[in-house]
Amino acid sequence: MSDYNEHEMYLKRVLSNSIGSQNPSENAKNRARKLSNSYFMDYKENLLMDYEGKQLDDIDNSSVVSTSFGDTLKISQTEKIDFKITDNNFKSQINNNLKLLPKIGLKTEQNLKNKGYTTIESLTRHDKYGDSASKFLDNIDGLSFRQIVDLLDNNRYSKKCRDNILRSISLTDRENFKFMDIETLGLSNVPIILIGVAEIKGNEIISSQYFLRDIYEEPAVIEAYLSHLDEDSVHVTFNGKSFDVPYIKNRCLSNRLSADLNLAHLDLMYFAKNLWKDDLPNCQLQTIEREIFGIEREGDVPGQYIPDYYNTYLAEKNIGPIVPIIEHNRQDIVSLASFLEKMYEDVN
Repeated sequence: MSDYNEHEMYLKRVLSNSIGSQNPSENAKNRARKLSNSYFMDYKENLLMDYEGKQLDDIDNSSVVSTSFGDTLKISQTEKIDFKITDNNFKSQINNNLKLLPKIGLKTEQNLKNKGYTTIESLTRHDKYGDSASKFLDNIDGLSFRQIVDLLDNNRYSKKCRDNILRSISLTDRENFKFMDIETLGLSNVPIILIGVAEIKGNEIISSQYFLRDIYEEPAVIEAYLSHLDEDSVHVTFNGKSFDVPYIKNRCLSNRLSADLNLAHLDLMYFAKNLWKDDLPNCQLQTIEREIFGIEREGDVPGQYIPDYYNTYLAEKNIGPIVPIIEHNRQDIVSLASFLEKMYEDVN
């Protein structure tokens, strides 16, 4: 078969996966059906029938927990995980990045390295940059992980050196990672209905989800989440810098809750675009799951339907519509751990 014919067959196969093609495949038809509004309305009705008479305490691994703002529902799940962040001697890598010093850019760094100044330590002998190099090295050992991430993130060349932030995670304990995601009743100034956080303990990943049983429990849901955080915690999210963390801050203000959420933050959406944009059709979380990890979700509810499903739960006193929301959130936070480990492997 000629190269032309092979290419033509390849194009037909690719195009058949689009519902807009002349002869879409059955898989393309099924995907389009599952994205339709009617599909999710039918799915909700089936859930109402399947879970009729069931109560919140029928949800596996659920329990009621107390906070200073009252009780809320917690759903916990423990899974095995093989999560490794091998040592990469990152402090040495920092020493090689001359651009971390003031007034050193890409061209100046290259000129200095051509003259034999290959590390910040070697620059301590330089007439112009010696003082700033010495000051940097005196301070670096005393910096917390959050301060190091801020140093790398705020550098004007951070977009060109974004991999360094991923490499830096070898400097913190993996138990500090808080893989987090929220579900809300809308995009702004409405309650959070679910907060999920996953944490690594030994060879297990433990997910804790706090669910808004009724609209008045939001302060308890937020405080239950905050109990997982301390000054060493590292938020790991997907678009959480733009959405999740600012949203929680806003809801803390609305509920008069005091919270320090200015923690080290790894937003994996930006790293995904930097690492994988040329290999994927898009960098959405579920696309990464499917294309890189081979995970195909079943029975998932997209975010735009979550408010309607939750409101139906309240109106019908039926837990059916919120069961897939809880599973959607749990899968999101557990996937973040796999994403982070894979990203760390790729940049090292």
